[in-house]
Amino acid sequence: METEYVRSRFVKHFDGSTGTLYASPGRINLIGEHTDYNGGFVFPGAIDKGIVAEIKLNGTKKVRAYSIDMKDYVEFGLNEEDAPRTSWARYIFGVCREIIKRGGKLEGFNTAFAGDVPLGAGMSSSAALESTYAFALNDIFQLGIDKFELAKIGQATEHNYCGVKCGIMDQFASLFGKKGNLIRLDCRSLEYEYFPFDPQGYKLVLLDTVVKHELASSAYNARRESCERVARKLNVEFLRDATPEQLESVKSEISEEDRKRAEYVIGEKQRVLDVCDALVKGDYETVGQKMYETHHGMSQLYEVSCEELDFLNDVARKCGVTGSRVMGGGFGGCTINLVKDGLYEPFILKAKEAYKAKFGRWPKVYDVVISDGARKLSD
Repeated sequence: METEYVRSRFVKHFDGSTGTLYASPGRINLIGEHTDYNGGFVFPGAIDKGIVAEIKLNGTKKVRAYSIDMKDYVEFGLNEEDAPRTSWARYIFGVCREIIKRGGKLEGFNTAFAGDVPLGAGMSSSAALESTYAFALNDIFQLGIDKFELAKIGQATEHNYCGVKCGIMDQFASLFGKKGNLIRLDCRSLEYEYFPFDPQGYKLVLLDTVVKHELASSAYNARRESCERVARKLNVEFLRDATPEQLESVKSEISEEDRKRAEYVIGEKQRVLDVCDALVKGDYETVGQKMYETHHGMSQLYEVSCEELDFLNDVARKCGVTGSRVMGGGFGGCTINLVKDGLYEPFILKAKEAYKAKFGRWPKVYDVVISDGARKLSD
């Protein structure tokens, strides 16, 4: 995202003055899907696409915000009853309110922002927006809030102001991201560790199906309930504590559907750990193999894939792509693909043409590079 562009829009809309520029990225998750609410591990990384915002105190008790991409201006106060109706503004308002609830003292400010995180592609544009403002306001007002609490502020904004009961992975990755590294986050203890991700000779590319099937929210809830039922049957807090042997021992006492859901989650926990070990050795072939295994599990056991995602995964396999899988909650969105440099061009060409022939529309292609998390860009 061009900082000069954001600054030029800020100057135009706010009387020619300049403020301070901040940025936060979107994220990918290499492996570890539907593990967060099962107390397991996720393995995200910040990407080179995100939100850039310019902010300047305005000496009032009001926030004056301009969305450059939406060409939309909203003004709101900092009290609970001042909540704006506009959905994008609720993210900024929510961050302000969550900071105030924690004792942070805020004043009014002018801001303009823009982003290049593709919307609806599962790269967490909303978390990038929340993290930008949480990080920026903490810095501007010298509040001394640590990064973990900033991530929780973003998560609480989703819960309390945007109606999404998300986990903490997206905000965590946006704030803690580090160039050339992925982060293994233990969703139960919130302990985390960086692992080197510098795939020389490979590219990471997302193929966007440009579909989002309506099942997503009801199916998500049903899968959570399946996992919780099996955990209760096994007398463990989370499925992350269960072994394949334990699951086998209660097979006759649970439904086939619940068994399949639990088999996927227990296997996915181990796959994340296997990928971490492989990255330490620079073994990207094993990383790719585990990605395919995850896709198979999400498609056949957890049943959160869809025809379009399975089709792109199949094309990747036929083209010799090292690793490919559905990324995110499922039912649409993207596949994430680890591709050798020499296979990249023919794979993208084949995937686009085959997808168009089958579904009548082009998939979108996003190259991603693992990058740094939230930061101040300039005064």
